[in-house]
Amino acid sequence: MASKKLLGMLNDAIAREIQVSIQYMWQHVQWIGVKGFAVQGELKNIAITEMKHAEKIAERLFYLGDIPTTKPSPINVGKTLKEMIKQDIKDEQNAITLYKQIIDVAQKEGDVTTAFIFKEILEDEEEHHDTFTTLYEEI
Repeated sequence: MASKKLLGMLNDAIAREIQVSIQYMWQHVQWIGVKGFAVQGELKNIAITEMKHAEKIAERLFYLGDIPTTKPSPINVGKTLKEMIKQDIKDEQNAITLYKQIIDVAQKEGDVTTAFIFKEILEDEEEHHDTFTTLYEEI
């Protein structure tokens, strides 16, 4: 049985995944012009990936006997493309930190499956962080 700490962390992860999926989708919708055109598709793809992460984490949380949250973390879309991407870098870094903590707690509790799931998701989050960092350098 998973600890309350781990279950809480999984719900934090779901709230974060819902947040960024909405945030990135709104950013995708709002940006036009040459610079926006260059990032629209990437933002949309990442938003969809983040929603899939939320679903996967929610399924695991439910399996572990808890109810997944439906409330996102605070959404910060930004007003300029540079502001948006800077926030996205920060959000991805926060995810990387949280997911490493979840992996550590899950491993300590002997929850190999949760650790495995988050190792896979962590790989995506590191790619997203790299994408946003690269985009930021180009803006």
